[in-house]
Amino acid sequence: MRVTTDLWVSALVRRVFGAGGFAAVVKRGATEAGAVFVLSRGRLGEVALYGPAPQTSYDSAKPDERFFTLLDSGDDAAAFDARLEKEKRFDPDIWVIEIEAGTAPVDELLSVKAE
Repeated sequence: MRVTTDLWVSALVRRVFGAGGFAAVVKRGATEAGAVFVLSRGRLGEVALYGPAPQTSYDSAKPDERFFTLLDSGDDAAAFDARLEKEKRFDPDIWVIEIEAGTAPVDELLSVKAE
């Protein structure tokens, strides 16, 4: 049985705060199975956007785990906001979580797969 998106997001927020960082749910999506996008902001202005990994990235031994891929990174926050608006128009059930990771690197908070 897969964990609901609502529960998974709550756990992510707790992990971020536990690592000394900050997290906020910018947009709530579908409780059961909404896609999750994570916007990671660094303390020096750098921004990275993570989205759901392609289905080919999933491991048949762990079918319930959520994997992410780095979609883009840089320092132009407006470009990331525009991309998220486009994603929201395509799928209104998405979740957008904004984090500042604190002491833990993002890849310890999310299961990030290389493309």
